[in-house]
Amino acid sequence: MRVGVLTGGGDCPGLNAVIRAVVRKGETQYGWRFVGFRDGWRGVVENETMALNVEACRGILPRGGTILGTSRTNPYSRDGGATTVPATLQAQSIDALVAIGGEDTLGVASRLSNEGVKIVGVPKTIDNDLGATEVTFGFHTAVQIATDAIDRLHTTAESHDRVMVVEVMGRHAGWIATYAGIAGGAAEILVPEEEFDIAAVSERLRRRHERGRFASIVVVAEGARPADGSMAVASEEVDQFGHIRLGGIGNLVAGEIEKRTGFETRVTILGHVQRGGTPTAYDRVLATRFGIAAIEAVRDGAFGQMVALSAGSIVRVPLADAVRAPKTVDPGLYNDVAATFFG
Repeated sequence: MRVGVLTGGGDCPGLNAVIRAVVRKGETQYGWRFVGFRDGWRGVVENETMALNVEACRGILPRGGTILGTSRTNPYSRDGGATTVPATLQAQSIDALVAIGGEDTLGVASRLSNEGVKIVGVPKTIDNDLGATEVTFGFHTAVQIATDAIDRLHTTAESHDRVMVVEVMGRHAGWIATYAGIAGGAAEILVPEEEFDIAAVSERLRRRHERGRFASIVVVAEGARPADGSMAVASEEVDQFGHIRLGGIGNLVAGEIEKRTGFETRVTILGHVQRGGTPTAYDRVLATRFGIAAIEAVRDGAFGQMVALSAGSIVRVPLADAVRAPKTVDPGLYNDVAATFFG
C-alpha cells in the first residue's frame, strides 16, 4: 500500500511525532510506502511531494513544527482545486491519505471523504477546540509556554507595581487562556466564551490593589469579546477559510484598564511563541498514539474517520463529528474554578 501524509493549518508541537509514528508503524510492520505532501493541501493541489520513510523521520520526535511544511490552503477556494486532489492522488498511486490538522484541514478532509477519497484524520490544534476528542496534541505545550511566561511576568509586575496583560491564542475557545491563567495565578481571564465588562474587570483590579496587591496579571485570549460585541483585529484580511486575522485585543484591554484605574499597564503578546519549540512529553506521547492509531485505521479501511482521545483511550469518530462545532471551555471550569480567583 502507498499512503500519503499531509499536515495543514498552523504549525503545532507534536506534528513530527505523528509523522514519525505513522511512517514507523506502516513501513516496519506492514511494508507500506509513504509520500509526504508539502505544505498541507497545497502540496496535493500542486502535486508537490517529498520522500517520507523511516530514515527521513529519524531525530524528529522532539522537534517542533513539521518536516512536511504547512499552509492554510483550501482546495475548495481554488478553481478546480477539489477535482485536482483525487487526480494528484491517482497520479501518485496513493491508496489512502492521512490528513493531520484542525477544523479547517479536517473539514476539507470530510468533504473529500464524502466524495470518495480514502482519508483518515488526526486532530491537531493548540487551541484544543476540535470536537469529538478530549484533547489535542500541542495544547499542553502551548499552555506550558504561556504559564512559564506568566510566571516570569509576575516578578516584573511586582517590581514595578504594574498590571500585565498577556494575550494568548484562542480564536473561538479560551482553553489556553483558562488553563494558563489558572496555572499562573492570573487575577483576570478573558475568553471568547464569556463576554467581558471592562468596567467590572477594572473595578476588581482597583479593589485588589487597594488590598495591598500592587501587581496583577490579566490573561486574554485573542478572540475575547467586550460586552458591547466589538472586537479588535489586526486587519480586515481573511485567510482561505474566511477567518479574520485576529490580534490587538490585549492592547485594547490594557489601554482601558490603565485609563479606568490609573495603574501602569503593560502588554505581552505571546503570539507564535506558543507554537514553537519542543513539545512536552505529554504531547509527544499523545501524538505518537494518534499516529499509530491512524495507521491502524488505514489498515482496517476505516476511512472517513478521525482518531480521537476518549476517557484515556484512542477511538475512532466520523470526520463530520469532529468538525461539526468548536469545543468551547466548560462553563463550570471557568465560572466555578477560574473565576474564584478573579480580583
